[in-house]
Amino acid sequence: MNKKELILAAAAAAQLDKQDMTRAVEALLGEIAQAMRRGEQVHLTGFGVFETRLRQGYTANNPKTGALMQVEAAKIPVFRPAKGLKDRIQEE
Repeated sequence: MNKKELILAAAAAAQLDKQDMTRAVEALLGEIAQAMRRGEQVHLTGFGVFETRLRQGYTANNPKTGALMQVEAAKIPVFRPAKGLKDRIQEE
């Protein structure tokens, strides 16, 4: 399922029009990204936690030339699913 399909399914489930749901989804995703950018965790009870972690810099091989190169430290996004989400996925 891509974002467009998600918007259409959520709009149908919530009985909203596509434009309203598109604005809601874009706002939600934007707020999650901004909170993560500030280093905050976003807890969605029963779904999971969105957060960032610092990946340390390291030395790697350039696959094209074989030369050593330095990969800089970076913040990476992480999602930890909640038990409720894990349980819902397992239901049949």
